[in-house]
Amino acid sequence: MALLQRVAEQGRRVVRFTLDGIPVEALEGDTVLTAMLTNGDRLRRSEFADTPRAGFCLMGACQDCWVRTEEGERLRSCGTFIEDGMRLVSRGEWDQGGPGQGEAES
Repeated sequence: MALLQRVAEQGRRVVRFTLDGIPVEALEGDTVLTAMLTNGDRLRRSEFADTPRAGFCLMGACQDCWVRTEEGERLRSCGTFIEDGMRLVSRGEWDQGGPGQGEAES
């Protein structure tokens, strides 16, 4: 289930990318954060507590929105615009679900 839901749009161009290997869509002008959270329920999992993270300040100051591409490049998702063909990951080996889904069992 997506964490963010669009309520109104102005007919922007569709941008296609992959999230955890699954083809998904966003809209031109979306940040990576917006694109990921309209297609899943988190950006990534905390490396300290294995808890879902969804960004915090949303203006590039807190460092909570870092995500990785399939190639291992780190992106600050709140300040990077989504591009056609991006290949983003939100999960580590502990996750089993689809895009931004699948909680770790304790």
